[in-house]
Amino acid sequence: MRTHFDCFPCFLRQALDAIRLVNLDNKVQEQLFRDVLRWMSEMDLSLPPPVITQLIHRRIRDLSGQADPYLLIKKEQNQLARVLLGEMSEQIKNADDPLEMAIRLAIAGNVIDMGVKGKVTEEELRNSLGQALIQPIWGNIDAFRQKVKQADSILYLADNAGEIVFDRLLIQALAPARVSVAVRGGPVINDATWEDALAVGIGEVAELIDNGSDAPGTVLSDCSDDFCARFASADLVIAKGQGNVETLSQAPREIFFLFKVKCDVIAGHTGIPLGTHALLHYNGMPSQEGK
Repeated sequence: MRTHFDCFPCFLRQALDAIRLVNLDNKVQEQLFRDVLRWMSEMDLSLPPPVITQLIHRRIRDLSGQADPYLLIKKEQNQLARVLLGEMSEQIKNADDPLEMAIRLAIAGNVIDMGVKGKVTEEELRNSLGQALIQPIWGNIDAFRQKVKQADSILYLADNAGEIVFDRLLIQALAPARVSVAVRGGPVINDATWEDALAVGIGEVAELIDNGSDAPGTVLSDCSDDFCARFASADLVIAKGQGNVETLSQAPREIFFLFKVKCDVIAGHTGIPLGTHALLHYNGMPSQEGK
């Protein structure tokens, strides 16, 4: 398994991207980057990557005085994804297996990730949708389907802005009266917050909560007591994105992870090839079932 040091170039790019987004002149941005670099040089690199990212972005927000450098970009991503909402809804409606199609589209939406790539265009998003229709899913959809049928309560852990438009379609396919959707408790990168979820109508189809944390994942020790209680008691937990894989892959309960494998570190961590669309069933130890 690769070490967290392998993620350091990504941390640097994320820091630079965030600093470029703050509304400050070039000289101040340069000084801010130097300050962050000095601070990063002393960080404990044994921490999980989402925790390191959390600390870096907290530092940038504190030094810049801007609460959410990605605010405008998240609004743009939500608007971009909403343009495709009607088209995706028709694909699910006309599919032979609507639940499988909703899963495919939800995973396709995971391409909207500024922690991995600085920008996603409409063309890239449409290409991702096209791949979702034809690319095999690594995992057991039938096992997921059975768990969905048995669950009276489902906790859905959202990931990024824009992506939550795709999530909405899957949530609607899950009988949303039993679904609670958890977003981040504070801004970090382009991860979805309460405001982002409301903007795309998540609150109209399911109960909306936040996890009380500003980590780009689900660090249970940093989440609110209410969220942790819901996480423990839900009949089924569905977690979107690589950050949730990194932070919950040793969690004390069963989880289905939906994500696209977008970096070598996650490929090494899960044993799933780079570029794969994955439905990873975790129950104490990640299963090796797939196709």
